[in-house]
Amino acid sequence: MAAAWSSTRSRCYSGLVPRLPLHIGWPIAVVLASGVLYFLANRALYYPTKFPQGWWDQQAQLGATDVWLETQDRVRLHAWWVPADGSRLVTLFLHGNAGNVTHRAGQIREIVAAGSSILMLDYRGYGKSAGRPTEKGLYADSEAAYVYLLGLGYRGRQIILHGESLGSAVAVDLAYRRPCAGLVLEAPFTSASDVAGTVLPVLGPALVHGYNSIPKIRWLLAPKLFLQGDRDEIIPLRLGQALYAAAQEPKSFWIVQGAGHNNILEKAGPAYRERLQTFYASLAITTPTRNRMRFR
Repeated sequence: MAAAWSSTRSRCYSGLVPRLPLHIGWPIAVVLASGVLYFLANRALYYPTKFPQGWWDQQAQLGATDVWLETQDRVRLHAWWVPADGSRLVTLFLHGNAGNVTHRAGQIREIVAAGSSILMLDYRGYGKSAGRPTEKGLYADSEAAYVYLLGLGYRGRQIILHGESLGSAVAVDLAYRRPCAGLVLEAPFTSASDVAGTVLPVLGPALVHGYNSIPKIRWLLAPKLFLQGDRDEIIPLRLGQALYAAAQEPKSFWIVQGAGHNNILEKAGPAYRERLQTFYASLAITTPTRNRMRFR
């Protein structure tokens, strides 16, 4: 009896389930699958390392002070502040898509030694910062850090925006909206879709969008220093060179021989600090009155 009832119930329920024609069902399945792939591909842009993971003992060695910021959309962010004695310049460092502030101890040391104070920001979702990373969110995070530096008494023409990898696009976006002393773009790229296209031609650019720096960098008049390894396995050198070609003078491109994506500092050695020192020294001479052209 139970078996008969189960069979009857199964037939009744199956009769209530609508059967979609194949010419309708397949397009719906494709759209759903594409949506899932798009979501996963764009989430894969970010590889945050959350506290307590990381090398947090570096803070004491660097003499870094904790800074807490709040964005316009009420996300609490964490950063490290390291002053350079006697310097009128400050660097807002916008790191790449992986790790957190503790993985940039080497850059902090070199930037301070080269003559600039530094605010090393952890985006939302990274380190001790709250929230979840998105393109819009990272732009808001950089804005909050910039406003914090203004609150310390710095003017726009004293603030250097140093963007590393994904952070290069965040730095370009911030420079497009705010005046700055100069831009340092380390392992930069043209757009997220162009990078995705090098990994997965055709499908990659269709799934991954955003972080398009080309339309923005064309209008930036601030001095620019580009640096990238000639063996970059993540962002091909040609993408950094394409962004450089779109940028206006004054600009320079330093190709670090033998460097990949994540070891520019190590391969460059003392030259890393020397290049930054030279760039910093040039800013007092070449910094324009306005960072961005006005449309007429």
